[in-house]
Amino acid sequence: MPNKTSNPTAPKASQKEKQGTSRRTFITDTVLRDSHQSLLATRMRTEDMLEIAPLLDKVGYWSLEVWGGATFDACLRFLKEDPWERLKTLRKAIPNTRLQMLLRGQNLVGYRHYPDDVVRKFVERAAKNGVDVFRIFDALNDTRNIEVAVKAAKEAKAMVEATICYTTSPVHTHEGFVEQAQKLVNMGADTICIKDMAGLLTPGAAFDLVSKMSEKITLPIHIHSHDSSGLAAMSYLKAIEAGAAIIDTALSSLASGTSQPPTESMVAALKDTPYDTGLDLGLLSDIADRFRDTRRKYKRYESEYTAINPKTLVVQIPGGMISNLANQLKEQNALDKMNEVFEEIPKVRKDMGYPPLVTPTSQVVGTQATLNVLMGERYKVITSETRNYFKGLYGKAPGPIDETARKLAIGDEKPITCRPADLLEPELDKLIRDIDGKAKSIEDVLSYALFPIVAMEFFEQREAGKLAPEPLELEPEFAAPAEHTVPHLAPSEFNVTVHGETYKIKVAGAGHKVEGKRPFFISIDNRLEEVMIESLTEVIPTTAGEIERPSITQSIRPKAKKEGDVTTPIPGKVTSIKVAVGGKVSEGDTLLTVEAMKMENEVHTPINGVVKKILVKIGDSVNPDETLIEVEKE
Repeated sequence: MPNKTSNPTAPKASQKEKQGTSRRTFITDTVLRDSHQSLLATRMRTEDMLEIAPLLDKVGYWSLEVWGGATFDACLRFLKEDPWERLKTLRKAIPNTRLQMLLRGQNLVGYRHYPDDVVRKFVERAAKNGVDVFRIFDALNDTRNIEVAVKAAKEAKAMVEATICYTTSPVHTHEGFVEQAQKLVNMGADTICIKDMAGLLTPGAAFDLVSKMSEKITLPIHIHSHDSSGLAAMSYLKAIEAGAAIIDTALSSLASGTSQPPTESMVAALKDTPYDTGLDLGLLSDIADRFRDTRRKYKRYESEYTAINPKTLVVQIPGGMISNLANQLKEQNALDKMNEVFEEIPKVRKDMGYPPLVTPTSQVVGTQATLNVLMGERYKVITSETRNYFKGLYGKAPGPIDETARKLAIGDEKPITCRPADLLEPELDKLIRDIDGKAKSIEDVLSYALFPIVAMEFFEQREAGKLAPEPLELEPEFAAPAEHTVPHLAPSEFNVTVHGETYKIKVAGAGHKVEGKRPFFISIDNRLEEVMIESLTEVIPTTAGEIERPSITQSIRPKAKKEGDVTTPIPGKVTSIKVAVGGKVSEGDTLLTVEAMKMENEVHTPINGVVKKILVKIGDSVNPDETLIEVEKE
């Protein structure tokens, strides 16, 4: 598969560009990754990218960001696509432009630290399959956490864009960011990126920071921002005037708000100036029109929280996090609590020593803040990731930790001070053994390493030929056949709860009556069914209550009633079971973990006793008030 070194037509950095003396401004377009992650909950499918890929390849971008971030997770979890196949397919479709990915250092594209052997192999395979530029960052700006990934990328002959996560807080200064940039240069970076994931970089701050950085380093400086606060385009211009060489933009149809500033607008603003991009505005406009049509297919994933809102200057939530947070709250039927979560996030961030809010710390802080709001009590439920953060397993916090919050999370346990990955044993060989027969390639093994349950489900569905992505608003397979369609019946969606199990129902269309009955086409958890009934009230009652459907498998788990009935406080999927029947447990022990909102949540026993029954298995979906494990007092 071609990459930067094997493909002679891929653009190379000029000597002036390397030295940072070129006045021309270069552009990285995020339309295939960050822009739809920020606006559409990362749901754009590869097929919609491929239709426009040849045109993107003609533009002359410095790079196209196409992979990494949340796309890997979303491909497996929601789109039922192999993310590695996406990368290889895009590499083939875009042979003349650098392909760039976002890599979270020791977290790769997941939400925890992975052993060094997994990091090295992931970077090697990503480069082999098409990544030319690795934008590598650590959420805490702890440079120890990017050392292995940087070295692996250099060994793979790829470009390293070492990254500083920009934020504002009582413990962050521009002088500190410049010192970090100098460390990144010494590590072997090819470019330095200032990553402003929450749109906090003001024009004045951009000019000051880039000016100070340009005095100390000679590498090209790349600016990444989101237009969440409405400041990004102005900040880009001031950063360029101060010496920045590259900026991140998104084509206008997927730009602004929590995405990046519009590519066409920045190209027009810089035209006929010393910083002219040299890009064809007409071509860009044509491509933007194509994506405008594409965006309509993903309307269901848009939320009111992705527009420009200067409140982000206070809550500091990055663009991709806002759309996903809104989606997660919607799944919990708690979208009305969004503003309460916004108010809680800065409090949790302060407790944690002011980490920059970028994946995975944005998920750790955001999910913990959400749980604090949903539970009505701060730190009543604490995710595994929150505990790990307070233990120091994500790295060194930028500022002092609130000791009261830390004690609630880890008790009297002492946090670590070493590089977190030094505590991890190599696991690649073990993973290969664990999924023997399920994996078709080393890439499959890496997918399993990152997201074990999601990847295994994907492999099983792939093997059975039953990969079914979430339905799109305009997908023909989830609409009624043309000869039956009744134009005035709009699609309707709702959740149905049957004995604690929730099913996603969508009425896709209806046909003409036959012998007094009309065919309705109903999608149940993405499975299309045709039902002949007189009216929808036969299956959809107009009064409140549970819906009984013989064709749906009902939950066999009883409601939690007894003192020792262990239940989850939040809906999710079982990711691990820590006990066996007959085992003795003490109040507060972790019995199992449940994944919700992309975070693992520990479920504890409320009493001392013996495990009598285990009513779940790994991979089961569970809901509050169901008995997952029964514990009996001795």
